Amino acid sequence: MREALLLLAIGVLLLVFGTRIQFHERLDRFLHAHEEWQLDEIFTAFNIVGVFGLIYAWRRILDLKREIARRNRAEENIDWLAHHDPLTLLPNRRALEKAGLAGKQPAHGYAVYSIDLDGFKRVNDLVGHHGGDLLLKEVAHRLNTLFTGALPYRLGGDEFLLIAERHPGMDCLRFGHKILRCLSAPYDVGGMTSEIGASIGFALYPEDSADFNDAVHCADVAMYVAKKSGRNSVFAFEKIMEDRVMRRAETEMALKRAIRNDSIVPYYQPLIDLRSGEIRGFEALARWEAGPNHIIPPSDFIELAEDAGLIVELSERLLRAACRDAMAWPDSIRLAFNISPIQLSDRQMGLRIMNVLMETGLPPQRLEIEITETALVRDMDSATAILGELQAAGIKIALDDFGTGYSSLSQLSKFRFDKIKIDRSFVTGFETDKKREDIVRAILGLGQGLGISTTAEGIEEDHQLDFLKSIGCDFGQGYLFGKPVSADETRQLLEHRGSAASAMDSSAA
Repeated sequence: MREALLLLAIGVLLLVFGTRIQFHERLDRFLHAHEEWQLDEIFTAFNIVGVFGLIYAWRRILDLKREIARRNRAEENIDWLAHHDPLTLLPNRRALEKAGLAGKQPAHGYAVYSIDLDGFKRVNDLVGHHGGDLLLKEVAHRLNTLFTGALPYRLGGDEFLLIAERHPGMDCLRFGHKILRCLSAPYDVGGMTSEIGASIGFALYPEDSADFNDAVHCADVAMYVAKKSGRNSVFAFEKIMEDRVMRRAETEMALKRAIRNDSIVPYYQPLIDLRSGEIRGFEALARWEAGPNHIIPPSDFIELAEDAGLIVELSERLLRAACRDAMAWPDSIRLAFNISPIQLSDRQMGLRIMNVLMETGLPPQRLEIEITETALVRDMDSATAILGELQAAGIKIALDDFGTGYSSLSQLSKFRFDKIKIDRSFVTGFETDKKREDIVRAILGLGQGLGISTTAEGIEEDHQLDFLKSIGCDFGQGYLFGKPVSADETRQLLEHRGSAASAMDSSAA
């Protein structure tokens, strides 16, 4: 603007000056006096060029205005993308932080709902990532259209947040169940009907926290408790929940340190040949040595390791330690090692196991991997590929806890197993329960018919051993033969048995 005014002022001054000195008349006389120089044509050409220059400048000004408009739109789009999820078009976590709801004080506050979809990964694996994206879009659409006035956010993955302004008489728990019913209704994903669930936790602002971000955290805590309680649950935040979450976080940190420090070590329970009474192998069982005479059983930390994403590292370290211990055993003694169901979804698991065997030098033929039926149904394709790789390398596969999982006979028809293990629930108390006895007989008959060896778990009494031997069970383990012991005690047990066997051979000679 200043430049325009300056140029206008200069133009006015030049006009006034030229009028006073009769500039145009003088210029006309000069041009006629020097006609041979063709100055009038040159002057005319300059005028024409000037007009076209003005036209060109005006067009460039219009282009500049359009470019500025495009840049402004691009900056607005960048800002929109920074604060929204491009898939569902919902505001994201950054938008939530920027929203500044804490500055608003509605008459009755807010209800903050933290939502985590249950079963989304399974649907995503079944229909593919494109189908999973369609499902997430439909979830966003339902949250947007079914709850007028509520503000939905997508925080990432299958996590959503819904902020609802409360009104008099509003039942927040009932509203949470309404959200649950809305999200649990069947979805049409690419022509396939899919169903998911949801775990929902909610907190009240400002009652549960005077800080809005803390209220969101409280809702997350309640959602975490809902997820642990089972699918399709709605929980309101309570102060005691945060204490539990803090204790769990502390336990996770302690577990992580224990894994890094190799405080979780394998203990070994003998597998006995019921015909000869000889030790044929040892099953490695994890024990957390938390302090002197303080041993934590796996039931107290394996699930936590799975939830915290530590199970792969823990299992690999335990397998490496167990293989090294097994190298000190006689070549005829086999090592049995349990695999978590989560690990069968890891396509690299077979490679990890082979790397451990190469590192420790344990022959694959001496390793027996135990898996449960539940692990097989989590990801059939991955399980098929991994078990095929392991068996091709010479590793034996045992189906653990047979009869307690899903579709036992179906698994036996789809996979090739080297052994089935009869769950202890059938062995314990079969002498007083005819049905359990019949089930044990049926399992043994099935194993014999398929040419698969059988192991009975949980043998604690002599009469149990006698019965199992009489009906043809191949192997057994349980407290009758020995409790899980450390690597040093295992070596001592093998040395003692070896010495006793040598003494018997000498006396016989």
